[in-house]
Amino acid sequence: MLYSPTVSSITPDCIGDIHPAAIKGMKLFNTGEYWLAHEHLEQAWIEEHGPIRNLYRGILQTAVVYLHVTRANYRGAIKVNQRVQKWITPWPDVCRGIEVERLRSDLATVIEEVKTLGPDRLTQFERLLFKEVQWT
Repeated sequence: MLYSPTVSSITPDCIGDIHPAAIKGMKLFNTGEYWLAHEHLEQAWIEEHGPIRNLYRGILQTAVVYLHVTRANYRGAIKVNQRVQKWITPWPDVCRGIEVERLRSDLATVIEEVKTLGPDRLTQFERLLFKEVQWT
């Protein structure tokens, strides 16, 4: 059975530093380098212990959604978005300084536009809808 953390079980894990590879990954994410962001966030996911690794997984999967959108891969974007929800939904609004609620909201906006455009018009997606991951 797949482990699905609840907010009560992950909140203590939100105390601490962000993994250095995750910081690098989020910086790459913020410059639109979604594939490279994925690689660094994956490194953090592999090296980290405890539930926090699933937050990194959620951010890296969000990068994959955005990559699919940039490649006009409608089916891929929708499919990965469905998967990413289990990794970003259970977290508090802010965790280790990462603005998780903002990430969820920004991703929802992107997916709404993807669905509005549909597979035939996804090349018309306005990339200004891609927002940066915010953290302190």
